[in-house]
Amino acid sequence: MDAFGAGQPFMALVDDDSHSARLMIRMLLAHGAPSVSWLNGEALATAEIHRLLEDDLATIPGLVIVDLKASSSATLDFIVKLRAMRDGHSLLIAAIAPTLEREPREALISAGADAVFERHADINSYRREAAAIVSFWVRNQHLDAVGT
Repeated sequence: MDAFGAGQPFMALVDDDSHSARLMIRMLLAHGAPSVSWLNGEALATAEIHRLLEDDLATIPGLVIVDLKASSSATLDFIVKLRAMRDGHSLLIAAIAPTLEREPREALISAGADAVFERHADINSYRREAAAIVSFWVRNQHLDAVGT
């Protein structure tokens, strides 16, 4: 499911939990996502996304989904780091949060997330949220992204 360097549309999932990442990738693909590349944790994700942004010929992810649970502010801190990178403003970023209550959601948006989705324990709610993430990605595609 690794699309780095393939020149095709892909999503990057930044997650520090392998079980969570596998489940999210399966759900995203089941709902029509393009290829999904898992970046295991902040350090790897920082290095890989920085490398892609620095390479003018590289394909950047169509959506970066950030679901870091190492600390209560890990997702927010990582999004701030992404936006500070060269061309980090060009990334489409979705944050996964434990709740969609106003304060945490607004903090993630202020940090630079384009959208915030909720982490669910219930599988049906989780499935709906994955479908909503794919729908968000679809709505934000550039018309010139389609090849001939």
